[in-house]
Amino acid sequence: MRWPIPSLAPRDTVLTLAAGGFGALLFWWLNAPVYMLLGPVIAVSVLGLMGVRTAVDPRLRDACFVVLGIAVGAGFNQDAVNAMLRWPLAFVFMTGVIWGIMALCRWMLARYFGFDARSALLASAPGHLSFVMAIASDSGSDMPRISITQSVRLLALTIVVPFAALLMGVDMTGNIAPAGAGMSLLSILVMIGVSVVVGMIFARLSVPAPLLMGAMVVSSIAHLTGLETGVLPGWLTLVAYLVLGSLIGTRFSGITPARLASGLGAGLAITGVAVGLAGLGAVPVAWALGMPLGHVLVAFAPGGLETMIALGAVLAVVPGFVAACHIMRLVVLSVLLPAMLARVAKQEQRAAE
Repeated sequence: MRWPIPSLAPRDTVLTLAAGGFGALLFWWLNAPVYMLLGPVIAVSVLGLMGVRTAVDPRLRDACFVVLGIAVGAGFNQDAVNAMLRWPLAFVFMTGVIWGIMALCRWMLARYFGFDARSALLASAPGHLSFVMAIASDSGSDMPRISITQSVRLLALTIVVPFAALLMGVDMTGNIAPAGAGMSLLSILVMIGVSVVVGMIFARLSVPAPLLMGAMVVSSIAHLTGLETGVLPGWLTLVAYLVLGSLIGTRFSGITPARLASGLGAGLAITGVAVGLAGLGAVPVAWALGMPLGHVLVAFAPGGLETMIALGAVLAVVPGFVAACHIMRLVVLSVLLPAMLARVAKQEQRAAE
C-alpha cells in the first residue's frame, strides 16, 4: 500500500491522532465493529476533506507496524503450519479473482466513466498502488483520477469488509486486543529490536510492508518454538489500531470534495465489483479448506496489505493466511498488470493503423 507523503510536524500528528481518538470513541459508543480502526479512518478522512492537513509521523507509523506484526504473529501455532499445506488452492482461486476484477472493472470504467483504456486498467488494479502509480507516471495516464479512484477503493474496502464479516456471523466486538498472559517488558523490548533488524533486511529485499512482515515473522517463530508464549498488552495493540486507522484516513489530506467527486463513483463501482468477485472466489476456498467464509473473504479482499492483516488478526484468522494471500496478490499483479497493459498497447496500435 502506498502511503501519503509523511510529515514530521508534531502538530499534524497530534491533530490527526486527536481526530482518530474522537472517531474511535464515537464508534465505540455506536457499538461499531473494529471501532479502534474504523472510527479513526472515518474521522481523519472527513477532517482531510474539510481542508485540514492530516499526517502521521513516519516514526510512529513504523512503530505501529512493528507492534501490529508482533500482535499478529503471537497467534501462530502448529495448526497454522498444518494449514499451510492447503494454501496453494487459495492462491489458484485468487489469481482467477484478480484477473476477473481487472477485466470487468477495466471494461466498466471505460464504458461508463469515460476512462481511456490504459487509465481504466491501471485504476482497476486491485492493489500494488506504488507500482500502479509508477507505471501511470511513465505512460502519461490520468494520474490524479487513478489515484483518487484507488484511494476510494482502499477506504471503502476498509469500511465494507468488517461489516461484511459481521453479516457472515463473525464476532468482531470483543477480540480487538489479543487475549492471554502478557509478555514481560524485557521480552517486548527484545522482540521489537529483532523485529526492526529483520524488517530492515526485508526492506532491502523489497518485501511489501517490511517492518510489519518482519515483526510478524519474528513473533511467529518465537511463539511456534515456545521461546515466547505471551501476548502484547491490550492497550498497546489498541493504540496501534488507532494509529493505523488514522494513517489510512490521511490519504484524503489535501483532496478537495470536488476532486473526490471526480473519482468517487468509479471508486465505489470497482469496490462493489471487487467485493462481489472476492466473495464468489472465497466460497469454494472456504469449503475446501474448512475455514469460515468471512475469514477467506478478508484474505481475498483487495484492500491495503497492512489493513487486511490487522483485520485478519481481529477475526482470528489462521495467522499468516491473510498475509500470504495478500502478498501473493501483489506477486500476481506484478506479472498480470504488465501483460494486460501490453495487450492494451497492441489494441491501440491496431486501432491507429
